[in-house]
Amino acid sequence: MNLRIIIVEDEALLALELESEVEAAGHTVIGVAADSASAMTLIEKESADFAFVDIHLLDGPTGVDVGRFLASKDIPYVFVSGNVKRIPPDFAGAVGAIEKPYTVNGLQNALEYLDAMISGKDALIVPPNLIMPATTTP
Repeated sequence: MNLRIIIVEDEALLALELESEVEAAGHTVIGVAADSASAMTLIEKESADFAFVDIHLLDGPTGVDVGRFLASKDIPYVFVSGNVKRIPPDFAGAVGAIEKPYTVNGLQNALEYLDAMISGKDALIVPPNLIMPATTTP
């Protein structure tokens, strides 16, 4: 499946690297944003299938707000962050998180998993570099 992906990352080189890896995996990057206002405009304007969101953007630690906005639009996303401890306990609706620095292989494995998950495939094995939210049982 060719996913339409938004990248929310304030470090230009990391955004370019992520964009390159996403496209190498056969997906389309429909936009890149470096701050929360640009990200929210992009989310409103484009119809994305998925997003990668850094927690700390040009306007501060606003990636969580962007994540909650994505979740309100039912767009799955993962946080990509150098400090995963800043992710709220509920993961702000994120599917998971990838800690920076990540390896190309690790990112590719996470992309394959996320593609399969969004496509509704069963029996998925979570790659070790994808940090999943804790599940609570009633």
